Amino acid sequence: MKRFQYWWIPVIIILLDQATKLRVKHVMQIGESISVIGDFFRLTFVTNDGGAFSFSIGDGSFNRIFFIIVPFLALFLIFYLIRKSENRLTVIAYLMVIGGAVGNLIDRVAYGHVIDFLDFDFFDFIIHRWPVFNIADSAITIAIVLLIIDLIFFHKQGQNTSATLTH
Repeated sequence: MKRFQYWWIPVIIILLDQATKLRVKHVMQIGESISVIGDFFRLTFVTNDGGAFSFSIGDGSFNRIFFIIVPFLALFLIFYLIRKSENRLTVIAYLMVIGGAVGNLIDRVAYGHVIDFLDFDFFDFIIHRWPVFNIADSAITIAIVLLIIDLIFFHKQGQNTSATLTH
């Protein structure tokens, strides 16, 4: 089946995510920040035991359990959605979510928190500085953008007109 031709995507995301996190963990101290492009882009080693944007729903041990169980449940849903989808862009986006979710899940299981290190200062419109993130977070964000693009530009009156996996 053609949808399996894209399974290299989550593998690459997981490997790149884990390799960069291990490198940061071995060469930097927690809280250390290294300027790459002035104040616009820094490598800043932080940990996150909450969810996206450090969202927390309890103490550290409850967060760890919650943020391990929920991604597992979400992965089952995404596998189901991949099986049902014939749309290439949607399948690729779902696979990117899988790569990002597994990358962060590995951290939660191994360390009890997620390692973040990409620190950008895009603009000071809503927040002073964007929350620090990692490769896995980036993959999930890009996947969401792809799903929105697919929904807006390629779905017409409930029918998908974008490229399918059968072509």
